[in-house]
Amino acid sequence: MVIDIARKVIELESRVVLDQLQTLDEAFVRAIEMLQATRGRVVITGMGKSGLICRKIAATLASTGTPSLFVHPAEAIHGDLGMIVEGDSVIAVSNSGETEEIVNLLEFIKRIGVPIIAITSHRDSTLGRYADVTLELKVTQEACPLGLAPTSSTTATLVLGDAIAMVLLELKEFSPEDFAARHPGGKLGKRLLTVGALMHGGEDIPLVAPERQLQEVIYVMSSKRLGIAVVAGENGTLLGVISDGDLRRLLEQHGTDVMKRPAKDCMTKTPKTVRSNQLGVEALQLMETHKITTLVVCDDARRVEGVIHLHDLWKTKLF
Repeated sequence: MVIDIARKVIELESRVVLDQLQTLDEAFVRAIEMLQATRGRVVITGMGKSGLICRKIAATLASTGTPSLFVHPAEAIHGDLGMIVEGDSVIAVSNSGETEEIVNLLEFIKRIGVPIIAITSHRDSTLGRYADVTLELKVTQEACPLGLAPTSSTTATLVLGDAIAMVLLELKEFSPEDFAARHPGGKLGKRLLTVGALMHGGEDIPLVAPERQLQEVIYVMSSKRLGIAVVAGENGTLLGVISDGDLRRLLEQHGTDVMKRPAKDCMTKTPKTVRSNQLGVEALQLMETHKITTLVVCDDARRVEGVIHLHDLWKTKLF
């Protein structure tokens, strides 16, 4: 019996999610255009369980490139209405479209001149009629056995809110780097750090000229402590690398006589490289694939910009 009840709830809500596909029409397109044109913030408002969903929608929008905030409708009419200003857009959520606190806000929002997007199951409701654009939810049955607790309707609202946020994300060409900039803390933020934020650059790069003798190269490698020397031309173009492993193999094959050889005769000429705008996790994957611990960071013209070591990625706890 317990499993049967749970299955029925999930089946009903799954059906409601799919039913929302039928609601995507020209009104949805107009809503997106309105939100794209918003110079200020997207303000989300709703009461009760809808209000909790509104908070999540506002958080999703804000983290994906659309400045957004939640305003509690009851608190808005008691002083917080000043949080809504000219240049903003409002998304008002009410399943019935007759939520008193929402309806009481409409006249004040209109007076400010802020456009309203309604999300409701009743297009002909007060909210539906007052709104500039109405997105009508398709909810035939709540998943609550009593038909009272908001369940299917809040799920439908959440799905529609996510659809709005993801469409705006795509239209804004919001990138993983943009996302990382808004999520600096936690494991997610660390996974989105770019190579440029993690690499060793400037004076920390173990650069050597192609004519430098190997004994001098070893000194540079030891002082920079990255297990590699980067051989570059006068214009900074990458010519090759010499790793700790390369040194061991050269000494095994040629003995100490190799110390007088120039770097250009000892280097690996086709080292693996990354760009500074790539994600740290991409660099990690490249290292794991080729079983190496260091990558040279180059621009599109193969000019050396830095070096990233496996230890730099360990520090971010990407593993």
